[in-house]
Parts: sequence; C-alpha cells; structure tokens
Amino acid sequence: MVNRRFRKFAVAATAGALLATGVAVVPAQASAGLDRQALRQSLDAVHEAGMYGIYSQVRDGAATWQGAAGVADVKTRRPVTPNMVHRIGSITKTFTSVAVLQQVAKGKVELDAPVGRYLPELLPGERGQQITVRMLLNHTSHIADYIASAFPSLLEPSGKSLDDNRFRTFAASDLAKMGVDAPATGQPGATPGMYSNTNYVLAGLLLEKVTGIPAEQYITRNVIRKAGLRNTSFPRTPFIPGAHSKAYESWYGLIDPPKDYSVYNMSWAGTAGAMVSTLDDLNRFYRALLRGELIGPAELGEMQKTVPVQGVSPTYGLGLYAVDLPCGRFWGHDGAVFGMGTQSLATPDGSRQFSFGINLMKYQRLDDTEPNPIDVANYQHAIQATCGPDAARTAKSAPPSFVPFQTDSFTVKGR
Repeated sequence: MVNRRFRKFAVAATAGALLATGVAVVPAQASAGLDRQALRQSLDAVHEAGMYGIYSQVRDGAATWQGAAGVADVKTRRPVTPNMVHRIGSITKTFTSVAVLQQVAKGKVELDAPVGRYLPELLPGERGQQITVRMLLNHTSHIADYIASAFPSLLEPSGKSLDDNRFRTFAASDLAKMGVDAPATGQPGATPGMYSNTNYVLAGLLLEKVTGIPAEQYITRNVIRKAGLRNTSFPRTPFIPGAHSKAYESWYGLIDPPKDYSVYNMSWAGTAGAMVSTLDDLNRFYRALLRGELIGPAELGEMQKTVPVQGVSPTYGLGLYAVDLPCGRFWGHDGAVFGMGTQSLATPDGSRQFSFGINLMKYQRLDDTEPNPIDVANYQHAIQATCGPDAARTAKSAPPSFVPFQTDSFTVKGR
C-alpha cells in the first residue's frame, strides 16, 4: 500500500533537474582549476552512498578530469568506466531543438508560427492555431505528456508497463496523439509551463515535415556530425551500441531487487529522449553549442530566452535550461530513462563543463522524509565539479528542495 501521505507523490518518469532551487548565487564564473583528488573522493562517495555505478567528466579550459566509481553489472562486478556509452534521455531535447532552430535560420520554420501550419493533421482547428513552435520547445503549449498513457501502470504505481513495453515499437504520431488527446494542462502560452515529452515528439514530426527526411536522420547529419561527436546516436535496435553499463530501475522500491532495462526499444522516447552518448561527447556538444558552432547567435539567443516551467529549475528555454549555482549560471539539460540518469552543464562560454551518468534510478522510497544519501553525495560531487573546491567546502549537504530528476512528474494513485 502506498503511504497516504504520498497519494500525490510526483513520480519522475523520464527526466529532471539534478540541482534544485534554493542555492545562493554570486555573479562569478566557475572556480578555475581542477582539484583531482577532491573530485575522485566526491565521486567515490556517491558509490559508497549506494549508487551502483557513476561516471563523470569535468573540463576546465584545456584541462580535463574524468573518473568512474562502482559497477556496471551487479552480478559480475564488472566496473564502470568514464567512456561508457549511456542512454541520455531528455538531453536529446537539446539536439532536437538545435535542429529546429537550424530550420528557423533557413526560414523554413517560424518560432512564433502556429504548429497547425506545419502539422494540421495532429493539431487541427483553433488549438493548432493557438500553440506555436516556440511553445513546443519551451513547454508552454500545455499539451499533456503521453507517458501516463504509454505506461499506465506507473500511475498505480507498478512497474508492469516497463516489462510490457520493452520490445514494443511506438509510432511517433501515436505518441503525439496520446498527448494531444489527453486533457490539456493549461492554456497555450500560459506560465508556468508544464514539462511534456509530447512537445518534443511533435517537434520531431515538424522537423520531418519541413526537411522531408526522418528527424533522427536529420539530427544525425546536421547536429551530431556537425558537432564532431563520434559516440552519439539514435540506436537502431533495443541494444546500446558500444561498451556500456546495465541500467537498473528500482521504481521507488517497488521493483526489488532493481531490474536491468539496458535492453529496451526506445521508440517510446524518440526525439524527446532516445539518444545515447558519452560524457566526452556531451561536453563537446554543449561547448560547441554555447560557442555558436551549431547555430547562429540569434538562434542561440532564442534558446536562452527562458520561462518558468513546473519542475525545472529555475527556468527553461528552448531545449536548454539555466541552473544558478554558487559560482554563477550554468546552461544544460538532464535526462532519465528506465535505469539510467544523466546531466550535462556548462558555463555560458563553455569553458567549465560537467557531465555525469548513473546506472540506478528511482532509488528513493515513497516514504522518504529526508534527502537520500545518494542525492546528498551527488550534490556535493556536482558542486565540486562545477564550482570547484572553494564552493564545495561549503556544500555540506543538499539544499532542502533538492530532488534529482524531478521533472516529467505525474500523480501516483493511493491504494
């Protein structure tokens, strides 16, 4: 039975913010230099707190540190390594947004044009005229997320849908219809917005309509390859290409012991969250993006126009969000799929970067009243990685509002 106190417990379905609000901000950039010993110790602490495996890479100018702690397979005790290929979940949204903005630069898409102009069959009538392309990309369309329809047992809560859909192929148009047909979460354009994977499935379908080729193919040619990424892709099969960890899902203790979902048909996530990458590729990608190598300054400026979106800290742009840390503002995104979580952050000039991946998700419990020890250790490592040793020395614990991977939430029914 779910504790009555958690009848409306917000369950993180696919993605969310590692670092919540409540952190004091100073108008300075990240501390220079890498304290390699402190980074190693703080990374080990995440594993010691209970995380099966974590890998991390930090860049400060030309200097790079990377490390890994824990195991990739709990049975064989095979260790994790920093260069493993990893499911990046909703970080895919940044890639999709960049692709759409490339079409904006070419004049083939207008950000403030109605989506009904491009996808009249999916968003017909008045609603299709009210919702703009910008509203899809910044989650103010208030089109509902399709996750609850595609994985209905998660509302109970139960992990049955995870097994039922492991090898199921979802059509992007069917996912979009699930979200569009569900009750809207508000009026188009209203803030705060509501984070919804449906928005980015629709963005992928829009991209396909204006380019004439599948969205995954366009993103591969014009975003992944343009950024010089070698280990980033939309997998063609349920298997992760290359050396990788297993992906363990606990679903808040309801799956006990946690089950491996590393083999999974990711058509359910598509252009909202199906990609794989490495930490090195993610850092390369965000550096290239923030330095204007993938889109022009006007389009990057549009990406960085943020609005309040429920569950995203503090505000969301176009496939990119801002996080204010003790050493200043960072830009990036995070992602979570069944069994794997990822986050990538960078200073505005791309000089300081931090990306990490974990292989155990929903390790918290529904009746937790205090931050999980893994969350606290993860926060301390993140501050060490982003802001350096001076800030890390003052980060003794996670802030009160700290909940990792908190977006994509929906209500769990009490039983």
